[in-house]
Amino acid sequence: MLGVKVVCVGKLKESYWRDAVAEYEKRLRPLCRWELIELGEARLPTDPSPGEIAGALEKEGEQILRQVSGTVFPLCIEGKELSSPALANRLSRAMQAPGSVTFVIGSSYGLAPQVKALGEGLSLSPMTFPHQLARVMLCEQIYRAFQILGHTKYHK
Repeated sequence: MLGVKVVCVGKLKESYWRDAVAEYEKRLRPLCRWELIELGEARLPTDPSPGEIAGALEKEGEQILRQVSGTVFPLCIEGKELSSPALANRLSRAMQAPGSVTFVIGSSYGLAPQVKALGEGLSLSPMTFPHQLARVMLCEQIYRAFQILGHTKYHK
């Protein structure tokens, strides 16, 4: 059974986001070895300088590097957009090899360069979404990918 890990910087504050993620976690647990890890967001002043942002990303990156394993997909704006069937294909290929798949969602300032360099970047859309919504969308897409691989009627 494939191990699927989602590493996120920041916590879900609103209960409706937590409820949505919990629903997909419940659906995913029978399909894979599911793990979601929430890491602390680096503290920044209200109006941070570019240097302060870079330092925060570096600290967050160090936390992320301790958690990732297997095939890594950093979510970033410059990443590749995949269709749902293409993501299912990537997961199918990952199932053929030993190890796991890790998806990484950074803070609102993104990901450190060393995290982006870990694997093929993935973009959910050219549009900008709150990171809380991106987490829900990613969980849904992972679930959808497993449903595509299982030839269920979920994906139409």
